[in-house]
Amino acid sequence: MSEFIEKAAPPYVPGHQLLAGRSVLITAAAGAGIGYAAAQRAVEEGARAVVISDIHAGRLEQAVASLSALSPDCSVYGQLANVTVEEEVQALVEYAEQQTAGVDVLINNAGLGGSRLLVEMSDDEWQRVLDITLTGTMRMTRAMLKKMQPRGAGVIVNNASVLGWRAQKEQCHYAAAKAGVMALTRCSALEAADYGVRINAVSPSIAMHDFLRKSSPPELLQKLAQGEAFGRAAEVWEVANVMMFLASDYAGYMTGEVLSVSSQRA
Repeated sequence: MSEFIEKAAPPYVPGHQLLAGRSVLITAAAGAGIGYAAAQRAVEEGARAVVISDIHAGRLEQAVASLSALSPDCSVYGQLANVTVEEEVQALVEYAEQQTAGVDVLINNAGLGGSRLLVEMSDDEWQRVLDITLTGTMRMTRAMLKKMQPRGAGVIVNNASVLGWRAQKEQCHYAAAKAGVMALTRCSALEAADYGVRINAVSPSIAMHDFLRKSSPPELLQKLAQGEAFGRAAEVWEVANVMMFLASDYAGYMTGEVLSVSSQRA
């Protein structure tokens, strides 16, 4: 294989007040991944309040401090929460509702990947990926709909993956979970539409961040990035941009949709 030099990312896109006056709750948003990028974009898009959750206390505290420094007009809150524990999900939603006087947008970002051949995969490995990625999304959606539906308004954006559509070795658990997120998005959206609540999902191909670099072989990441039409992986903020669109009034007629955030390689 010839030496591959990943192409440079485009200039960062400034905010356009897409979420002006809205409150946003984002799971797994501490760190350098898509969740934190979505939180940063929400602040930059004029949100009045942003609540982020994570399972890492130190990283969560640091993320809240960094986000709070972005704008004096947005209140930022953090809450420890594990989406595999129903009691913690309920506590997170109640906390966010109290701090924001009502959550307008939920972004379900929590998920877990990994690489393992199916014949070598244990039940625990399979179950852990599905519990965090799929069932965790269901728990958060279920809890948030109980708040949004009586209000007759609200938006939920889920984080899926192109692996919900396409095949890749050693990804049976993750691909199955993300395909489930897509199906959950479509079915729950039909139910929520009766109450004026929209539910959509993004489906990234490859978005480069520190956690992915640590958890995946560099040869694989290079191969995936090289296969993209732009010759590079997406920046996490490019995925977050599409989340902001789905959360905004510009996507007002969209529900039950899964938008591929890729460069024609889905």
